Amino acid sequence: MSEKRSGVKTLLMSIVMSSPGPLVVGLGLIIGHSSTQIADFVRRSAEFLAIVMSFVVYTSTLKYRDKDDEKVRKLEKSANLAFGTLIGIAGLIMTVITFTLHTEDKGNIIPALSIAVLSAAANSLFWLKYTRLHRAGAGAIMGVQARLYRAKTLIDTGITAVLLTILVAPMSAFAHWLDFSGSLLVALYLTWCGIKTVYEEIKNK
Repeated sequence: MSEKRSGVKTLLMSIVMSSPGPLVVGLGLIIGHSSTQIADFVRRSAEFLAIVMSFVVYTSTLKYRDKDDEKVRKLEKSANLAFGTLIGIAGLIMTVITFTLHTEDKGNIIPALSIAVLSAAANSLFWLKYTRLHRAGAGAIMGVQARLYRAKTLIDTGITAVLLTILVAPMSAFAHWLDFSGSLLVALYLTWCGIKTVYEEIKNK
């Protein structure tokens, strides 16, 4: 039971910690125009919705755990399928944005950079926490969250590197191509995570 309560608390903390991201990065788009920044806004918005959905489903399964394992499995399967679909669609949207939106003037990317640095640190802690909970038997949703936060940690680390380069040399050709490649890698990685989640849930009948 302690793992279940810990799972609820961790998911709730994830929602609280993730909620400022879409808002700050979204407001930052008023003064910043980096492709990576725009793609990051789409990513953070989709991830936030996915975490909220996971929290709702996980809490709703608590009353069935240890009583109706089949019902819990079906609820978790539906949630993970929806989760993977949402993340995958966000990745595809980001891919389209990467290839269609190009701006020379990147504007002020400091708000997005600040969020990326803080997120990389926080997400690494959540990655470890969800991994421990999943191994302790807190539920399949914890495993999907561990995968999400592993992806979030790697992506935020990459975004930090891209935005730092843009901040130091905003008009350089290297910054331009790094912005493009950074945005594309984020989009493709998120799409892959979504497809993998959906595939595994369909495979495990």
